[in-house]
Formats: sequence, structure tokens, C-alpha cells
Amino acid sequence: MKWAVVVFPGSNCDEDAAYGIRQATGDDVDLVWHQEASLDGYDAVVLPGGFSYGDYLRPGAIARFSPIMAAVQDAAKAGKLVLGICNGFQVLTEVGLLPGALLSNTHRQFRCEVVELTVINTTSPFTSAYTFGQKLRVPISHGDGRFYADSAVLNDLQEQDRVAFTYVDNPNGSLANIAGILNQEGNVLGLMPHPERAVAEWMTSTDGVGVFQSMHQFVTKQAPQPTVPGAAANEASQGGYVRAGQ
Repeated sequence: MKWAVVVFPGSNCDEDAAYGIRQATGDDVDLVWHQEASLDGYDAVVLPGGFSYGDYLRPGAIARFSPIMAAVQDAAKAGKLVLGICNGFQVLTEVGLLPGALLSNTHRQFRCEVVELTVINTTSPFTSAYTFGQKLRVPISHGDGRFYADSAVLNDLQEQDRVAFTYVDNPNGSLANIAGILNQEGNVLGLMPHPERAVAEWMTSTDGVGVFQSMHQFVTKQAPQPTVPGAAANEASQGGYVRAGQ
């Protein structure tokens, strides 16, 4: 399985995301610059946390116009897995791949701390490694993480089992304590906390591993089994940018 981690100007969790994926799955990961126009050859796409374009206008508002976002939309429409973490979640709502919006925290404070989440959905490609009601300890790092949607959208999310994670102790004022949601097809997840910062014992939690392992299992179970040994991993997957599809 091969992953693409999209890098926008201002992203600061791209290397963290790549590390978390490798730590959890052992898969190949490329950092793909936002000016690329194709994501061919990748099985999953991650929009990482950070402050794309310095959060000017509002978080994700400019990143949505980057050339790579057309390819992200195409990947989602083709059924590939797309994960948006923190700022990536904001970008997904801005581009319309997920409903609602991420607004300023109700207390107007930037929060960087470990929070407790409850797993609400265990049937999605992102959550199958967890059990229903399982409690996770995962860091947050945001000032604009308050999920908001109108009542109709909120009802749809809840009735269609598209709320993936909720906060135990709501840190930002999100409606219905929402921490992560799925699109209607179930192949796009927006998650405000950072699972890539909870993948090793030295991080004080490994509870984020399940997100990446769930995605890995979903893709590899669908993939045809190779008949010949695979080629060695591209050296570029260990650091630096590559042209998409290489």
C-alpha cells in the first residue's frame, strides 16, 4: 500500500503524519507538494495538520484552491481513502468533501493537550480496528476546532452513523461533542485530534495507531495479491518531496 501526504505552504505535521503511518503500518509514504496535479498510484491520501497558508482568511480557505485539491476530490470520488487531520479536516470542509465547518473555539483559546475520545463508529475503513465505545487518548492542537453544522446536517450525521469520534470532555465547543466525521460514502474522514501523535510509547499513547491500521487493512484486503516480489521501496518515501505517481 502506498500513501500520499499532501504538503501545503504552512503545513507543520506532514513529517509527523508520514512517521505515524510508517510506524503503524510499515507502508510506503510520499510527501506530495500541493502544486502537483495527480495522485495516481496512491491508495490513500492524508491532508495533515498545520496552518496552510498561515490560516489567512480562515483555516483551509486558501488551500482548497491548490492544484492538488482537484486530484484529492477525484481520489475521493473514485473511492480511495482520504483522511484530513486538524487543518486537513478544515480543508475538507472548505472544499465540500465533508459537511459543516470548523469555527473558533468557544473559549477563544488555542488548545494543545491530550484529550479523551470515544469511538462511535467501528464499521468504517478508518475505525474497524477499534471497538464501539472504546476510549482513546489523542492530542489536539488547534484554535479553530469547533465543529458546527445546521440541524439538518447534524441529524444526518448522527442518523447515518457518520460521527466517527466524539470528545469525552469537549475542549472547543463542537456540536454534539463531535471530533471526527465521515462523508456519506464512508471513504473520507475528517478528524480534529492528531492520531499521528499517538503511535508510540514515548508519545505517551499508541491509541492513534488504529486509524492507520484500519485504513491499511481496508485497502490491502481489497487489493489483488502480487504474483511476484514487489520492488524495493522508493528512497524518496523516506524524506523529501516526490512527483505524484512516481
